[in-house]
Amino acid sequence: MRFGGMIFGQWDSPEQWAERAREMGYTGVYFPVDYRADTSVIDGYVNAAREADLVISEIGIWNNLMDRDEKKRSENLERAVHQLELADYISANCCVNIAGSYSDTWDGPHRDNLTPRAFDEIVQTTQRIIDAVRPKNTYYTLEPMPWMYPDSADSYLSLLKAVDRPRFAAHVDIVNVLSSPQLCYRSGEVIREWFDKLGPFIRSCHAKDIRLDTRLTVHLDECRPGLGEMDYETYVRCVSSLRDDRICLMLEHMTLQQDYVEATRYIKGVAEKIGVRL
Repeated sequence: MRFGGMIFGQWDSPEQWAERAREMGYTGVYFPVDYRADTSVIDGYVNAAREADLVISEIGIWNNLMDRDEKKRSENLERAVHQLELADYISANCCVNIAGSYSDTWDGPHRDNLTPRAFDEIVQTTQRIIDAVRPKNTYYTLEPMPWMYPDSADSYLSLLKAVDRPRFAAHVDIVNVLSSPQLCYRSGEVIREWFDKLGPFIRSCHAKDIRLDTRLTVHLDECRPGLGEMDYETYVRCVSSLRDDRICLMLEHMTLQQDYVEATRYIKGVAEKIGVRL
């Protein structure tokens, strides 16, 4: 099983970037440049990762492919295609985005996000991106979200079937789907369901945690792994059970390097306890 996260500060070369990743205890990395970088720069990072035995887990797109502004939607689609091309060029595990939202906020909730209309648009857009690139060395994936598809293991399976492209795969972020106290308190069951149903399709996993606040009505907040309700023993077991040992568990969304250090210590402690090598 591979493990990684963000790398802080500046570096003078791809080799120094890779060295910092190893110093953080990582065996997986996010790719640090996008498709606009020179080919020589891209190749430099690929070679540095290979020499340091670092798996490039994912390349992000992070824009709204359902933007109601036609011009912005077209620009976002163009970026998605280019990022998938880059992911294929460097053989990243996957290229990932969210499905998109009808909200004024690129990743925000909207009453129409979980409708047949949205589902159909996601399918068509996903097919269009994959067909434009026809990747051979990577996969296009969608990060699950609480208020847009895919929002459950079953809705992800429905998307996989509807998109019907061999290079469309699954991305796992369990915290994003723990959207109620009931789900939060039985995170182990949710984790097992996702891996039982989607295991062969999973290409990358995000690592964070979630806790319930005492404010009414319901407030669920992200937090550092180890400070919330997430069943990390089950999560690490499930990730490590995947047949592809290049799949990475990737820390995200924290702003301080020390939080990444503490989260790494926590997850590695969990792994050691249950006999999993990171």
